[in-house]
Amino acid sequence: MPLDRTDSKGAPSPHAAFRAMLLGCSTLALLIPAAALAQQTASEGEPVILDTITLSGTDDDANSIVASQVSSGSKMTTDIMETAASVSVITSKEIRQRGAQTVEQVLQYSAAVTTDHYGADDRFDFFKIRGFDAHTYRDGLSLGRPFGAAREEAYAFERVEVLKGANSTAFGVSDPGGSVNYITKRPKDLRFGEVYASGGSNNRAEVGFDFGDNLTADKTLSYRLTGLYRDADGEYDYSRDDESFLMGGLTWRPDDATSLTIVADYLDRDAVPGSGGHPVGSDFDQNRFFGEPEYNYRGTTRSTVSAMFDHDFGGGLSFSSTARYSDQDTDFGYVYISGTPTDGSTIAERAYFGNESSAEVFTADARLQYETRFGNFDSRSLLGIEYRDSDATNASFWGPAPGIDWTNPIYTGRPDSVPMIGNNRTEQRTKSIYLQQDLTYDRLIASIGLRNDWIDTTQTNLMAGTSESGDISETTSRLGLTYRITPDLSVYGSYAESVVPASGLTVDPERGDQLEFGVKYRPANGNTLLTAAVYDLTKSDITRTDPVTNLPSTIGEVRVRGIDLEAKAELSSSISLTAGYSYLDSKIVENGTAGNVGNRLSFVPEHTASVWLNYTLAGQGARGDMSFGLGGRYTGSYYFDDANTTESGSNFIVDAAYSYQIQENTSLAINVSNLFDRKHVSYGGFGADFYNPGRSVSATLRRTW
Repeated sequence: MPLDRTDSKGAPSPHAAFRAMLLGCSTLALLIPAAALAQQTASEGEPVILDTITLSGTDDDANSIVASQVSSGSKMTTDIMETAASVSVITSKEIRQRGAQTVEQVLQYSAAVTTDHYGADDRFDFFKIRGFDAHTYRDGLSLGRPFGAAREEAYAFERVEVLKGANSTAFGVSDPGGSVNYITKRPKDLRFGEVYASGGSNNRAEVGFDFGDNLTADKTLSYRLTGLYRDADGEYDYSRDDESFLMGGLTWRPDDATSLTIVADYLDRDAVPGSGGHPVGSDFDQNRFFGEPEYNYRGTTRSTVSAMFDHDFGGGLSFSSTARYSDQDTDFGYVYISGTPTDGSTIAERAYFGNESSAEVFTADARLQYETRFGNFDSRSLLGIEYRDSDATNASFWGPAPGIDWTNPIYTGRPDSVPMIGNNRTEQRTKSIYLQQDLTYDRLIASIGLRNDWIDTTQTNLMAGTSESGDISETTSRLGLTYRITPDLSVYGSYAESVVPASGLTVDPERGDQLEFGVKYRPANGNTLLTAAVYDLTKSDITRTDPVTNLPSTIGEVRVRGIDLEAKAELSSSISLTAGYSYLDSKIVENGTAGNVGNRLSFVPEHTASVWLNYTLAGQGARGDMSFGLGGRYTGSYYFDDANTTESGSNFIVDAAYSYQIQENTSLAINVSNLFDRKHVSYGGFGADFYNPGRSVSATLRRTW
C-alpha cells in the first residue's frame, strides 16, 4: 500500500490588598450556597427556573443532533442564533449515532477541528481548532491543554461544545483558535438508564452503564451512576487499552429555585503511548511494533469531585457557582525510533523516553446574573470571580536505546534505568474577575465581555535546587453584535482577545486577537442549523529564541485567515446530516529566523471537510427499526515543521455505522472506523513515521429504560 508522502525544499502585579480581597471573595463564593439555601423566594412572583437545567444534559441532546442553546460564548445560557461566535455542539444523540468512543472521535466531524496529528502516539488527546492547540474545560472550569494531560473519558459527558475563536474573556487563558467545553452528565428528575456490552477489534471487551432515578417521591433528591470497564489490546503488537471509570452524582432540589449537584468520578487507565514509530519511508502493517514490549506503558489515575449550585432569588437575580477538586497521577515510558539510516543499513536508531507527573488542582467559579428590562432594552448582566490553585510535578527521562533491525526485530528488554533529564514542580495560583453584558434592542443584540486574570507562578527545579517566580496581570475583552434579520436568519460580527502565559516566567504572555463575521440560519419549520463564518486571527508575542541574544524573547507572530461552513440538519424523522468544511490560510509573520517567515504553520492543512449521513428505516411487523450511517473525513496535506521541509499527503477516511432495534428497548449497533483501512503518515520527518489508526470494528448490545 503506497503511503502519501512528499518532500519539498523549499503588567505590573496587582496590589497585595486587592489580591487578598479577591482571594477572600473566591473563598466566600464557596460559602454563599449554604446561605442561599435558606433564602426564601421573593414575594414579587413565581421564581424563574434557571437555564442551567438545560445545560446539564437535557432530553433535547438525547433526541436531536441540533442544539438550540450554548453557554460557551459567555457563561450565560444563550440561544445559538444570538451568540456572536461560531459554535459547534456535539449532542449525546450525535455521539451515539457515530459510535464515537474517544474525545478525538467526538470532535472529528466538526468544522475547523483537526485531529490525529500524531497518529500512533496515544498518550494524549490531540486536536487543533483553526490551526491552534485548543484549551479544554469541563463545566466551564479549565482543564488546560490536552497535550500532556489525561485523556478524557467521552462517556462521562452529555454534550461537547466547541467554541471557535478567541474567548479568554469567558473562561480565562486559551489560545486564539478556540476551546472545547465538556458538559458532565448530571442526575435528572426522572427514571432512566442503559446498560451495554461491547466487543470488537483488538480483543476489545467492554461493559458500561448509565442510569438514574429519584430518591424521593417529590423529586427533591435524584442520583445518577455512570461507569465502564474495558479489557482490550491496542492496535499495535504488545499493546493494551484497559480502563475502569466510575462516576456518581447527587442532585438536591429543596425548591423550584434551588439546585445543588455533587459529582464524583474516578478514572484508571492502563494503556500504551504508541508504536514507537516506523522507519521513514517504509510500508509496514500498522500493527508492527519497533519499541520495547517491557518498556511500553501509559498509566493514569485521577479522582475528581465537582459541585454545581444554582439559586434564583427572583426578580431577575440569580446565582451560580461551580467548584472542582482533582488529584491525578500519570506515567509513561516507551522506546521510539529516533533515526532512520540513509546509508543502506536496516538498523534504526532508538531512544528511551519516560515521564512521571502528578497534579493537585482546586478551582472555583462564582457568578451573579441579573436580567431586567428598561425602556426598549432587555439586559442580561453577569459578574463572576474565579480562583484556581494548582500544584504539579513533572519528571522526564531520556537516553539512547539499542538500535533495532526492522527486517528482523529482536527486542532487548526493559532498561535497568533511564537517565533523568528534568524534574520540576510548578505552583500556580490564578485569580480572575470578569463581566459579561448583553443588551437587546428589538432585533439587535450587543454582547460585551471584560476579564482580568492575575496569575502567580513558582517553578522549582528539583534537580538543581533552584526556583524562580513570576506574575502577570492580563485584561482581555470581547465585543459582539448580532442582528436577527428574521426569526430564522441572523448575522453577527465580533472582536475577541485571548492570552496564554509563556513557558518562561520572565517572558510576556502570548496574546491573540480575532475579527470574525458570520451568518446563521435555523428555519422555524425544521430542526436544522446552517452556519458560515469568515475570520482573521493573529497570535503575537510568541516566545522564540532571539538569534542575536540566544535568549527567549517575544518575537514570534502567526496569522490564520479562514472560512468555516457547517450544517446540522434533521431533514426528516428518518434522515439526519452533519457536514463541515474549513479553509485555513496560515502564515508565520515573525519567528526570529528569517528562513521561516512566510511559511505555513506546521500541522495546519489548508482544507478539511467532513460529512455524516444517517438514515433510519422504520420497522414493520416483527422487524425493528434499522439505522444506517456513513461518513467521510477529508484532511488536506500539512507540513510537519515550521520550516516546511516535509509534508503529509492529503487523506480521506470513511466511517460507517449500523444499528438494529431487536426489541422496544434493546438494540444492536455495529460501528466501523476507517472502513477501507486506509493508511497514511500522520506525523513524520524526524527519524520515524507514525501512521494513522487503522480499521476498527465494534459491536454493542444495549438495553435502555
